[in-house]
Amino acid sequence: MKYYLGIDIGTSGTKTVCFNEVGKVMTSKSYAYDMDVPQPGYAEENPLDWVAAVKETIKQITKEGYSITGIGLSGQMHGLVLLDEEDHILRPSIIWCDNRAIAEAEELAHSFGNQRMKAITGNPVIPSFTLSKLLWVKRNEPEIFSKISKIMLPKDYVRYALTKSFTTEYSDASGMQMLDIQRKCFSKEIADYLGLDIHKLPKLIESQEISGYILPELESELGLSQNCFVVGGAGDQAAAAIGNGIIHCGDLSLVLGSSGVVFSPIHREDIKDNPLQVFMHAVPDTYHIMGVTNGCGLSYKWLKETLFSANSYLELNDKAGQAYPLSGGLIYLPYLNGERTPHLDPYATGTWIGIRQNTKESDLIRSVLEGVAYSLRDCFHLLPENSYHIRIAGGGAKGELWRKIIASCLHEKVERIAQDEGGALGVAILAMVADGIYSSVKEATNQIIEVMDVTLPDAEWEMAYDKGYPLYQEAYSSLKKYYKKAFEI
Repeated sequence: MKYYLGIDIGTSGTKTVCFNEVGKVMTSKSYAYDMDVPQPGYAEENPLDWVAAVKETIKQITKEGYSITGIGLSGQMHGLVLLDEEDHILRPSIIWCDNRAIAEAEELAHSFGNQRMKAITGNPVIPSFTLSKLLWVKRNEPEIFSKISKIMLPKDYVRYALTKSFTTEYSDASGMQMLDIQRKCFSKEIADYLGLDIHKLPKLIESQEISGYILPELESELGLSQNCFVVGGAGDQAAAAIGNGIIHCGDLSLVLGSSGVVFSPIHREDIKDNPLQVFMHAVPDTYHIMGVTNGCGLSYKWLKETLFSANSYLELNDKAGQAYPLSGGLIYLPYLNGERTPHLDPYATGTWIGIRQNTKESDLIRSVLEGVAYSLRDCFHLLPENSYHIRIAGGGAKGELWRKIIASCLHEKVERIAQDEGGALGVAILAMVADGIYSSVKEATNQIIEVMDVTLPDAEWEMAYDKGYPLYQEAYSSLKKYYKKAFEI
């Protein structure tokens, strides 16, 4: 029996899971680290923390006696890692939820036009994408920009630390806003605008290709052999989609992580005029559309840490279950770090509307769950018409109440699979395919993925949320100008 590692390098920590060749979890290890917020709208992390987390979790697993054949890496998307000629990190990584590059995004949108940018990269200009962050560094830290030798994404810096392979793959690279997604290469037009040598960007490979092998000097430290390979891997959303069996058109995943994601594969010919974000999938010759709400799990985490620190998430779920649908008329907008789909508004902030003297704790908690459900409905309504096969995943999907709220808000049944490892399983599957255990991602997911349960909408809740959703939409429309004015102040 062979063993493979799926490593998910997330925002708040890294999780490394050991799977056998039929996708069974043998053991898993986690390692937490902190995000730095030097000022409002900023979000940074130290790439060395990711490497330390990956190394420590690998060591813990190999000490249990598992001999690892291959490794898949999944990582938070859009982060900016900069190295100089001697491979020193030039500054902390500006990560996905950082919105400092608003002026730079406006400059890019003016210079290229959002239509042109979407034609090249699949997306209009977005401040949180890597391109705007890189332009911010050029405009605000020119001495650092002049020293750049290598530009990487978070998981690819970890790859480099393990293998010295300066490589990325298409799913993560398509979130940089520098990839020509039709031609499958980095855009010279965009690089020239930045005054950037395109060779400072990593080599592109398929997600299931082997990118390199563990460095000899790390073999003993990590308990790995030099023959242990690392595959291309995937950005976190594409990895989680594979881990949920979302590989065909008509499949759809709802991922309740730090951000909330609506994800569905599409064919190349369906890219044109699509209102959602478009990226490349980790399945060869496949693309996907994606709607993202920034403040999904982050909203629930903020609520717990700020107002209910003495309670567990299980206790919060129980309290939320004591409230009625619509939370006593309370509406929550989950825009803690601005919002992506459908507003593309970096100025938006988290907001409660409708607090009264008789508002209870249970109402506050339930309103957060409902607000995220409405934001997912915003994304869902932009999808092409189809009969979708929906699976729900992520930490938030463990709560039955939240699953039922979302199913009722969308008027759709949602499946939950037995495997609860998301992105880690997805990239481990890519490693298995690279090793020839399976001939394709499709074959692997067909054999490994199993449905655990199905959550159905509640008819009464559906009626309540059909009344609440227009209020949610009107709330944002009413506050849009306020958000920008408050930011300027």
